Amino acid sequence: MPTEKAHGIQIMKMCEAFAEQGVAVDLLVPRRFNNLQTDPFEFYKVRKNFKIIWIPGPDWVDIHKIGFFISTASFLIFTRIYLLFKKYDIIYTRESLTGILFHNFILEVHAMPHRAGQWFLRMLRRAGLIVVITHSLEKEILRLGIAPEKILVLPDSVDLNEFAINISKKEARQKLGLPMNKKIILYTGSFLFYDWKGADSLIEAADKLGEDYLVILIGAHPHELAKIQERYPKTKARILPFLKRENIPFYLKAADVLVIPNKAGDPISEKYTSPLKLFEYMACQRPIVASDLPSLREMIGEKEAFFFQAGDSANLTKAIEAVAGNQSLAESLSANAYAKVQNYTWEKRVVKIIKRWN
Repeated sequence: MPTEKAHGIQIMKMCEAFAEQGVAVDLLVPRRFNNLQTDPFEFYKVRKNFKIIWIPGPDWVDIHKIGFFISTASFLIFTRIYLLFKKYDIIYTRESLTGILFHNFILEVHAMPHRAGQWFLRMLRRAGLIVVITHSLEKEILRLGIAPEKILVLPDSVDLNEFAINISKKEARQKLGLPMNKKIILYTGSFLFYDWKGADSLIEAADKLGEDYLVILIGAHPHELAKIQERYPKTKARILPFLKRENIPFYLKAADVLVIPNKAGDPISEKYTSPLKLFEYMACQRPIVASDLPSLREMIGEKEAFFFQAGDSANLTKAIEAVAGNQSLAESLSANAYAKVQNYTWEKRVVKIIKRWN
């Protein structure tokens, strides 16, 4: 912590929101090493209304699955030792293995394990409350025999203030040095590392669009940039690396169309994901083109987004042209999405959790 991955945003924003509701929050995280040697509060633009405690342990998460398991288990063991000397009311966690050493905890589930065996069921039973981000996750947990009153379905959310910048599309482009005479199509998030996120579909669509379009993808890691250059040496898409958090709202405001190109065939993509980018897109009042998948349909419908066949770059191209070429449609989708996202803030999310917790 911090991390370039989206879960870091979610964790920090949730802690901030809990603290704003009067909860005394200590965020316990494993000490890991990366290139982001900076203050997490500054990195995520989060208020310092809670504490961060770094728990020591081996940093072997990149050494096969065994290394990841050892690192996770060590973190939990050292956390257990640390908490022997601390008083607390409850643990809120996204790590199901927490149930091995703790009983008084709320478990937030973002995906089902490949094999939901007895150990996972035991962890679910030990949790005081289970928060899931999609109804598909709820259904699968119910099939395991967990009582429905123990499950709370809450999609991810957004900090509306973070994206409420008073700037026009023209001003945003001037600030970023982007062309005024192009229709800008934008994607933010992970790339080839998570194939199901479909960044390659958008890169392929970029080469099918006319010269009056500029496709920009933000968030590539250095090793991904090399792979993209190798796979798409002549792509017309502009690929940008991971950018500081405060830059993202300006890029979103500069765009004509925002894209969520998730692929079909992966359970996370089809059923489990509740993309942070979706809520950020909605908050920026720009039209959304999205893959037609159940996970995304849980949050948005035909009034809030224009859907295309997941994984089909040709169909994605047509969808982009349909929205970018119809100002009335673009404005309608943007307005409806913005109205809907008002109900999905981190503050409202934690209030619902606190009510169920108490």
